[in-house]
Amino acid sequence: MASATAGARKAPAPRSRKSVTGTRRSVAALFLLPALVLLGALVVYPIGYSVVRSFYDQSGDGFAGIDNYKELFSDDGIRTALKNNIIWVVFAPTVTTALGLIFAVLTERVRWGTAFKLVVFMPMAISMLAAGIIFRLVYDQDPDKGVANAVWVGVHDTFAQSSAFPKAHPGRESPLVARGGGFVTRQTVHTGETVTLPLVGVAPDRMPDGAGKAVAPTADPGKITGTTWQDFTRGKGVGTLGAPDPTELGYAGMRIEAVKDGKVVASATAAGDGTFTLPAKADGAQLRLPASNFKEPYNGLDWLGPSLVTPAIIGSYIWMWAGFAMVLIAAGLAGVPRELLEAARVDGATEWQVFRRVTVPLLAPVLAVVAVTLMINVLKIFDLVFIIAPGSSQDDADVLALELYRKGFSEDQPGVASAIAVFLLLLVIPVMWFNIRRLRREVRR
Repeated sequence: MASATAGARKAPAPRSRKSVTGTRRSVAALFLLPALVLLGALVVYPIGYSVVRSFYDQSGDGFAGIDNYKELFSDDGIRTALKNNIIWVVFAPTVTTALGLIFAVLTERVRWGTAFKLVVFMPMAISMLAAGIIFRLVYDQDPDKGVANAVWVGVHDTFAQSSAFPKAHPGRESPLVARGGGFVTRQTVHTGETVTLPLVGVAPDRMPDGAGKAVAPTADPGKITGTTWQDFTRGKGVGTLGAPDPTELGYAGMRIEAVKDGKVVASATAAGDGTFTLPAKADGAQLRLPASNFKEPYNGLDWLGPSLVTPAIIGSYIWMWAGFAMVLIAAGLAGVPRELLEAARVDGATEWQVFRRVTVPLLAPVLAVVAVTLMINVLKIFDLVFIIAPGSSQDDADVLALELYRKGFSEDQPGVASAIAVFLLLLVIPVMWFNIRRLRREVRR
């Protein structure tokens, strides 16, 4: 009896513990082992090696201490890269998130909203390499090639028309001499006289659309008449120098000024055939073709120059990632209780007040996640800067990831490159930690 009681009191044999899904932990660990090996080989080991390598010199044999980290704050290239990274982190996520919010809200109630979102999101399907090539062409300085300058020049020329004669200049035996960026007559002119102002240097296909065959001036008592034209006829020895020929064109739109004692007393604009007429008060004056006739055509902005290259590349990034921000924010907007929005409208709130005081506060968690995710992304930006920025301004567009590449592969300074990599990791960790905390808080809700 006692032995039976003792046997009954014996503890049951331990059973192998199982996970919540019913799978033995040993089996689960076996399935996770390949992923853990890959994680260790591709993430943990490189991070550890980079940390160790950052404390060694260029050869990797001598211990350098924190010298490589000191280089981060003393090297001009790295300091420029750090400054540009700050600009990226401040502006790129902010503008991208704001655009995504605007697109998500504005397209919520329109029928074609889905199609618009699809178009805006499509750049996400393009690789950074392809996007960089596209925007290298978009920002081309030549308005005939670069879309950005084509638009910019078109807008500029709408309000300030460029000259049609930037290359025009006096030819042989001309009555004109250069002065102040323009040209003036050698002699004064008088009423009843005719004046010829021949020029050369404008290609036939560059002549104004309104240019017609040049006509010799006809004398008019009490006035000064003249002609300004392209004094050039194709073919050797063809045409009369200093006189309009049948195939020569007038300088339509050329401005002519009569100048006395340094003051403009009269002015005229040449007709399509190059003729012009000045009143009697121009008597005794010199005629001047002002510099405004010969200014170079506006060629747009140097988008990829030292001063604009970083904003230009940020613009290409926004083009790519605005769709990402819009889709996430639109998903969050779909979960906003409509009763709150309608209640605000019933209480008399305007659409702007509803947006600012109801929609945005309710979307704050989503906006924070989007902004923080983009911050992590821009800290690692490399492709767009490397491809879009030309060699002449790549130093001005430099970022930490590009500087890491340069130090590690072009300048053969692996110790400094490792220090930059560790520094980037340290910058990313707090942002990732903030993002993870916010996501966990949202899950608990």
